[in-house]
Amino acid sequence: MSITAAGLEGVVAGESEICYIDGHQGILSYRGYNINVLAQNATFEEVVYLLWTGRLPKQVELDQLKAELVSHRAIPARVAEFLKGVSSAPPMDVLRTAVSMLSLDDPLARDNSAAANAVKASKLMARTATIVTTYHRLRTGQTLIEGDPSLGLAANFLYTLTGKHPDELMERAFDVALTLHADHELNASTFAARVTAATLSDIYSAVTSAIGALKGPLHGGANEDVIRMLLEVGDPERAVERVLDMLARKVKIPGFGHRVYRTDDPRATHLRMMSEELGRRTGHQALFLMSERVEQTVRKEKQLNPNVDFYSASTYYSLGIPIDLFTPVFAVSRMSGWTAHVLEQYRNNRLIRPRAEYLGNPDGMPWIPMDAR
Repeated sequence: MSITAAGLEGVVAGESEICYIDGHQGILSYRGYNINVLAQNATFEEVVYLLWTGRLPKQVELDQLKAELVSHRAIPARVAEFLKGVSSAPPMDVLRTAVSMLSLDDPLARDNSAAANAVKASKLMARTATIVTTYHRLRTGQTLIEGDPSLGLAANFLYTLTGKHPDELMERAFDVALTLHADHELNASTFAARVTAATLSDIYSAVTSAIGALKGPLHGGANEDVIRMLLEVGDPERAVERVLDMLARKVKIPGFGHRVYRTDDPRATHLRMMSEELGRRTGHQALFLMSERVEQTVRKEKQLNPNVDFYSASTYYSLGIPIDLFTPVFAVSRMSGWTAHVLEQYRNNRLIRPRAEYLGNPDGMPWIPMDAR
């Protein structure tokens, strides 16, 4: 018996050991570790190791992973040259193309062995961040900043993006944000990556498919719309007025509602706290206060909960991340989940080839001569 649903909503399309979601209970876990436990205790590198291997690293294994990521930060010369010539191009277009180009200089590009794919996953994890920060420095005419090998991925990203070493709060906030965005089961981009990997195409092609899916406004980019709305209205009362007006005109409020969650998005809980703390530290407390009033209004009027995009908007803005890089930053984090899913797909592969419920004309339509059409 065939099962159909628009957008495959509610359809179980495969098996995975990586991520668990209970949308009714508001539960998200990676490899059995609840997202609240990870947000409170783990570093992003520990989460990357967990997603890739299924267990938490010992200290020597964590040190080794950090060293590997540092060693892979530099991007090939031809990718750097490409970034110099596309300063006015949309960031997600640049990221999609640059990540695809990484395969051209990788001697392991055609090696689909488990060992080679593990190395390529590490390269993608490190170099995606470098692509984003390098592109931004070049497009704004700023000097490129050499990465600091003593810094983890989160702190080094902020340092090479802004030229300033982040303080402890900023580093921890961004590290947690990366953890919260690392994976989310079979979302559109992860599914796209697994479909590509299932053909036994290479891992670069698979994650390029994922970036292309993330670029779509129905997947990534809602946090950009959130921050633009907040900056435009300017104060809490006007924010409430704007939301009420949008609801009256049946315009969707960005950053609210989710295909899976029917209760609070557990990721939003942590981002809400970080938004408040960072707002106080960086002088952007008004953004948090506006966000809080918008959340209260939407809950009251529509009984909708904020998703991961809503409070990540003010969090990223307070960290000094340019608005049009919010979605590329999503990709920097989600690269950990994408690569984990691709590696899992390779280990137990079967070509993903669903069917479609045919709704067209029945078979047997008579041929119509050209002069009678």
